[in-house]
Amino acid sequence: MALLLEDRKTLNKLNKLLSINPGTLEIIGELEVTTEKEIKEIVEKAKKSFKEWASLTIKQRCKYMKKVSDYIMKNLNNIAELISKENGKPFVEAITADIMPTLELIDYVIKNSENILSSENINLGKWNLLNKKSYIEYEPLGVIGIISPWNFPFSIPMGQIVMALTCGNCVILKHSEHTPFIGLEIEKVFKESGLPQGVFSVITGHGLTGSQLVSSGLNKIVFTGSVSTGKKVMETAAKTLTPVVLELGGKDPMIVLKDVNIDYASSGAVWGAFTNSGQVCASIERVYVHEDIADEFIYEVVKKTSMLKQGIGLDKTTDVGAMISLQQLEIVENHVNEAKSKGAKILIGGQRNLDLPGYFYKPTVLTKVDDSFKIVTDETFGPVMPIMTFKNDDEAIEKANNSIYGLSASIWTKDIEKAKRIASKLQAGSVNINDCLSTYALCQTPWGGYKESGIGRTHGKFGFMEFVQPKHIHVDYNYNTKKFWWYKYSQNTIDMFENFLKFMFSDSKISSSLKFLEKFSKNKTI
Repeated sequence: MALLLEDRKTLNKLNKLLSINPGTLEIIGELEVTTEKEIKEIVEKAKKSFKEWASLTIKQRCKYMKKVSDYIMKNLNNIAELISKENGKPFVEAITADIMPTLELIDYVIKNSENILSSENINLGKWNLLNKKSYIEYEPLGVIGIISPWNFPFSIPMGQIVMALTCGNCVILKHSEHTPFIGLEIEKVFKESGLPQGVFSVITGHGLTGSQLVSSGLNKIVFTGSVSTGKKVMETAAKTLTPVVLELGGKDPMIVLKDVNIDYASSGAVWGAFTNSGQVCASIERVYVHEDIADEFIYEVVKKTSMLKQGIGLDKTTDVGAMISLQQLEIVENHVNEAKSKGAKILIGGQRNLDLPGYFYKPTVLTKVDDSFKIVTDETFGPVMPIMTFKNDDEAIEKANNSIYGLSASIWTKDIEKAKRIASKLQAGSVNINDCLSTYALCQTPWGGYKESGIGRTHGKFGFMEFVQPKHIHVDYNYNTKKFWWYKYSQNTIDMFENFLKFMFSDSKISSSLKFLEKFSKNKTI
């Protein structure tokens, strides 16, 4: 393991990337890092390609997206295997969490983009009486830079790329340095669709490469990653007034009410906390369970956690795979060790899995923690579930909202109407009732968060709107009639408008309308 870290440091100095399987520590390969000069050339090529691509109809662009979907289906197992090898997740999760949401989103885009992006009439209210009409056209922005993470290395960038391209933009993808070969696979997917040159490109590199892309004169940046890096992206983008969409993670609470189906909710908690080895921005990272059922709920969670098989992702029976890197594993270890030092009770797990060769941390459940612990306040991003109790709904809401994050949350109960009332009080971009985590895969719905969980939305109608700019077009059909508010001004103009405002916005309609017409008849324009 130490040798691999030294190899990576050496290759970084040589402007190269080393990709490894985090479950086996086997080297997958190495890649050249895209230089700043090459980035500028790629951006210029994309700008030249934009005009032609944007001139196509939405139907024409969707034909390319259909070819993308067909290619993915034909190469399903090969793509899933690469995802599992380079990311470390179980093979089944590569299919269900990376490939399936991508295919669903492409299907959604093909069926709905034309309707969502078509011109839209605006009701002008009282101004309609003056024979004025307004409508909005949605135009592509230009060249979009997408900086994507390693935890869902296929589905996150693919969804953003497909929506941006369908809107008529060109796209440049900078993939995570931990999963560069998946980035190249995405490049191949679009190349095989016959996409015109320059419309979509992939660059490879580290954080510096991403910073160079942000500074390269793009029309928008879409970044998914940590809060600290997201703030740096926003700071760099601000220098050129480049707009950003930021999805920056979460510390998602699970509220378990006392009337819940404990068997169902405990299964949801285990999957929501440990899928993808807990490396999900929408993972259940805080559990608040009503004190009356806490013991039974915790018992079921620990029992079900003990049934999970941890192992290499390509083993079809693996439930929990590897973590992406030693650095991420050490963050989890730090949070758990701090909790131990403060008196937390480890019910299961709490340490690395040394029986496996890669970056594995055992699925961990702990109690006797509160919001003075990092495990409760900071994004752990690992297979860890801290469980706490509450006495009443107000306390649960207060605890759930006590976070700098606000990506998603979940409420578990048989009383749906009560859950809806609680949901309206939670500070989160998505609130699940009797479900968790999988809402990212609902491509029809907006995805994004409150507070430090980010800015903007992806997916759904709101996701489309991030990749276009609305152009308002106004038509006055009275092209032979001068406007009564044009020059020249006089006392009569003032009297006319005073009565006009009374007619429009007060209760004295009849008298003010007569006075307005009197003044209007005397009004002179040049």
